[in-house]
Amino acid sequence: MTSIDRDAAKAFQRRMVAVMNDAALGLLLGIGDELGLLETLARTGPADSATLASAAGVDERYLREWLDGIVAGDVATYDPATGRYALPAERAQCLTPADGPVNLARSLKMLTMLAGVEPELRERFRHGGGLGYEHYPRFHALMAEDAAATHDAGLLDVVVPAVPGLHERLSAGGTLADVGCGSGHAVNLLARAYPDSRFVGYDLGAEAIEAARAEAAEWGLTNAVFEVRDVAALDVEAAYDVVTAFDAIHDQAFPDRVLAGIATALRPGGTFLMVDIKAETGVENNLSLPWATYLYTLSLMHCMTVSLAAGGAGLGTVWGRQTAVRMLEDAGLVDVEVSEIRTDPFNYFYVARKPGAGGS
Repeated sequence: MTSIDRDAAKAFQRRMVAVMNDAALGLLLGIGDELGLLETLARTGPADSATLASAAGVDERYLREWLDGIVAGDVATYDPATGRYALPAERAQCLTPADGPVNLARSLKMLTMLAGVEPELRERFRHGGGLGYEHYPRFHALMAEDAAATHDAGLLDVVVPAVPGLHERLSAGGTLADVGCGSGHAVNLLARAYPDSRFVGYDLGAEAIEAARAEAAEWGLTNAVFEVRDVAALDVEAAYDVVTAFDAIHDQAFPDRVLAGIATALRPGGTFLMVDIKAETGVENNLSLPWATYLYTLSLMHCMTVSLAAGGAGLGTVWGRQTAVRMLEDAGLVDVEVSEIRTDPFNYFYVARKPGAGGS
């Protein structure tokens, strides 16, 4: 019989209780972001639950239970003498900024979405296959919200200057395609900033493309177009000076085909900017990453399975830097450089070039 270290067993039990509490807290914070409760608490507090409910436009009894939950989770504070709740500024800064790239409560909304597919996912464990995008009706809206905040915070002022020659090329009048453009906010930001260049966004989702077109029309853009297209069959040759992919490659059914198509679509000497999850290849190399478990869960319950549902490779969210570089090089791209950007702590920025135009 295997002997048990009782102290180690008790320590692990305490850790599991902490996991249980933190998982529940994650759901509460996701709800709080969805309903604007955290923002209301930060803006209106210290205040009692009735005042906060009126400010948030929600039922007081539900709000009070939610407030008590996040007090128990050491997020909000409560003064029993006055009955007032508050959200300290030091905590609000990573839970409430609607327009900032680091709003962890916004990211936690993914957990509530993923919880909805858990019964079906268990069946895929037993029988294989995957869950397609139709099982995630809120996914594109959540991604669009998160991506818009990130792009607004740094796309023009930080990301573009970090890519050698990109500002100059777009200022002079270049052509750029964004693959997996989602709701197209990045394309529209670039098109507005560089009116002499031409932009196109490709995405498989018709609803996302309609949202992109609506924003372009609202902004009066005439140099940005959007097409519903499977980027695994891009079938465009030497058409673009620049191609971008923001958090879009790892969940493709056939990422190798997508990257090969991107290489073909670039003009000789053209630039590919790929923004993708900050992680290494191999779980042993990610154990120090603070959000590693979240990434593997997101992969299992969304990114990997949507790829498998389309008969794809199931690459997964945590494909990692080493695999990404190898796949870029296998696609025929060269001079791959990997960097980090201060406005986006969750992603690596890969810049690669198509050979030619005076290069190798």
